[in-house]
Amino acid sequence: MVDTNAPNTRYSVLVVGLLSLNFGILFFDRNALSFLMPFVKPDLGLSNTQVGLTASALSLAWALAALFVGMAADRGGSRKAYLLGATIAFSACSFLTGIATSFAMLVGARLLMGFAEGGVAPISQSITALSVPPARRGLAMGVMQNLGSNLLGSFAAPVALVAIAVNWGWQKAFFLAGVPGLISALLLWYFVREPGEMGHGTKIAEPLKSRLREILRHRNMTLCAVISVLLVSYLVICWTFAPLFLIEVRRFPPETMKWLMSALGISAAVGSFVVSGLSDRIGRRPVMIVISFLGVILPLGALYYTGSPWVLAAIFFFGWALTGLFPLFMGTIPSETVSLRHMTTAMALVMGVGEVFGGVLAPTLAGWAADRAGLNAPMWIMMGLCVAAGLLALGLAETAPARRALAGEAPA
Repeated sequence: MVDTNAPNTRYSVLVVGLLSLNFGILFFDRNALSFLMPFVKPDLGLSNTQVGLTASALSLAWALAALFVGMAADRGGSRKAYLLGATIAFSACSFLTGIATSFAMLVGARLLMGFAEGGVAPISQSITALSVPPARRGLAMGVMQNLGSNLLGSFAAPVALVAIAVNWGWQKAFFLAGVPGLISALLLWYFVREPGEMGHGTKIAEPLKSRLREILRHRNMTLCAVISVLLVSYLVICWTFAPLFLIEVRRFPPETMKWLMSALGISAAVGSFVVSGLSDRIGRRPVMIVISFLGVILPLGALYYTGSPWVLAAIFFFGWALTGLFPLFMGTIPSETVSLRHMTTAMALVMGVGEVFGGVLAPTLAGWAADRAGLNAPMWIMMGLCVAAGLLALGLAETAPARRALAGEAPA
């Protein structure tokens, strides 16, 4: 196993890097169906509503897993063991998606994948929060959640998977997507320590109702949960319907579509440093407000910009900076708002609520709207979601240690 006497800074960099890589592999698997849907939809004869239901199924299972795994970890369970088991399981589920021959099989595979993946984010973020100094918490948690997930899940995934689907079929693309997770599980087992070994472990027997009451007495937690619903909806609707919109409405060839979608991955990878790092300097609240409103330019560009695809890719790049907020409202702000013993439950609550009401309901409703009003409808829904999130962010209380210190407040 890794040397437990290694310098803290060196270990912090190592653990954030490995957790970010693992989360990237997870999102490569999760996003695979979105990028391959233009091939899967006609092959299995799916409607737009059924397309939305496949995304909803995964989000529902993801939410339930996030809540139960997060609560179990806060009660003294092994974070590392949960992480390893989930990584192996979600890799296996990618293979199951590749053998689906009907809508029912496809939904079943996505449900299983959601159950496997849901606990990874809150567990990974809690390990990150316990492994880095508070002054760098925003940057570390942003890199953990957004760097790997977007380099692999949003940039590499459309390029690699669409190319494989065009040449060898969409089923083989899913088979490829499942392999890296097994390698990642081995790296995590060897290098990552259980947080309890670093002197931060806590074991509590506090009832769930009491924990939730304590968490939700903070205004930030309620606002983060509602913002999570809005922005998870934005995210999942974009993943689910943007590839179809670009091909069926804008008439871009698959080759152009994959590069436009891959621009989102580059944007979020850059945002994992820029947006999260900026929040360490100027505060969580102003970053949440401004970047939420910036998200409106992506659906506007998709609907109305008719010039060069390269300029449209740039519009997508800046609009997708909104995803840099996810580590803030899902991880950093909750970890700085509640006590240590409630941290993983608080993160899981925000993620779970977002997945249930955003990830489950939003793509199905957007698919229903698309069947009745056309694929423009999901783009309009996305615009309304990010505007609403920006307005809610005005009510957040600042939690960044640097900004609280300037204001003469005690650190969270």
